[in-house]
Amino acid sequence: MKCSFDHRCAQHYDTWYERPGGAQALTLERALIQRYLEPRKGERILDIGTGTGIHLPWLKELGLQVTGLDASPFMLERARSRMRDGADLHLGWAEHLPFSDNEFDLSTLINTLEFVNDPEKALTEAFRVTRRRVVLGVLNKYAIMAMQRRLKGLMADTIYRHARFYSVWELKEMVKKILGPTPIKWSTALFFPLKLMRITRPVEDHPLFQQNPLGAFIVMQVDVCYSFIACKDPLTTKLHRSQGQLPQGTLKIFPPPPARKKKQPLGAIPHP
Repeated sequence: MKCSFDHRCAQHYDTWYERPGGAQALTLERALIQRYLEPRKGERILDIGTGTGIHLPWLKELGLQVTGLDASPFMLERARSRMRDGADLHLGWAEHLPFSDNEFDLSTLINTLEFVNDPEKALTEAFRVTRRRVVLGVLNKYAIMAMQRRLKGLMADTIYRHARFYSVWELKEMVKKILGPTPIKWSTALFFPLKLMRITRPVEDHPLFQQNPLGAFIVMQVDVCYSFIACKDPLTTKLHRSQGQLPQGTLKIFPPPPARKKKQPLGAIPHP
């Protein structure tokens, strides 16, 4: 984690989403996340970098069994007060998840990759513990809102001074580097300023408009696909010489089929 998330950061995080603009942004973000999660009732989900647990009650309302992990004890303290029961919370790092392989059906990293020390390792761990799908929610480096946050971080000591923003293309390259060719879908939200949300909301909600790569919030769906590697260990069971079987350590080579002779065109056939 690049910066220390103390009580002040936790309070600021929740306060921002309680404001009118933040509440509208949260609604748009969750609509995209739910569309790409495609949750099934009873599935287990891990929210990596859960922070104050602001998404945990919502995920539980979707019928999911919720587990949250964060590296900040101050953030987890607020998450525990928010989720008094019904959530399993862990103190830990995104780069070293304390869970078994394929332990969860779904995983989310919402505003997490921006603050981890090793984003590739965090993604690798998320794919390791997830059997079906990982959904990312990331701040877009090319959005107007991201530029404003970076300028604010230069003038004041905010958490965005330590944040790393991403583009759609950077996220796709990072995923492909880890998993290879795997199904990826993405959309963005919050293209227009929050002050204009009442006017621009119908445009922001349109799926075609959400395919523009410049919205402030990127949501990316990654289906976890496993690669199979052939094991070339030597045989430990002896083969018998009965009909149809080969002695151990031999290889039968089948010759290729004979090549067919090309038919000559009619004009090339000599006349008697």
